[in-house]
Amino acid sequence: MALKMKYLLFVAALLAGCATAPGPAPEPVPAPAPAQAAPEPAAKPPSENVAVAGLMQNARTEAAAGRFVNSAATIERALRIEPRNPRLWQELARVRLKQGEYAQAESVAARSNSWAGSDNTLRAENWRLIAESREARGDAEGAQKALETAGKIGR
Repeated sequence: MALKMKYLLFVAALLAGCATAPGPAPEPVPAPAPAQAAPEPAAKPPSENVAVAGLMQNARTEAAAGRFVNSAATIERALRIEPRNPRLWQELARVRLKQGEYAQAESVAARSNSWAGSDNTLRAENWRLIAESREARGDAEGAQKALETAGKIGR
């Protein structure tokens, strides 16, 4: 029994040596000043990525030859590399429009606008693509509204 008691005391002493005393309380961090409205991010310049630039050249060559399916597939490959590049999305919208996929063209042009930031030239061109898509679907009123939006942005 005495041996058992010595063993328990030894284990208790060993475990007590592993315990640490609490350190000083951390100093409170001052609250950050209220943030002002963040400016709209500037649109990315045309890609400097060599792979994306090469894919875009291939896509334009395919589109010029009337191979729109190949062109769209090539642009989609470029988008896997740079998914936030608004110019790639715009190029895909142009191809979808040429393919007669008007709803897709409108949707992709809107996606381009979501990444365009303050690039008003790009945004206005996207609205013109949207207008063309709506006109092709027989939505003359929607097309007119899109053209008005393009005009307001393009100023």
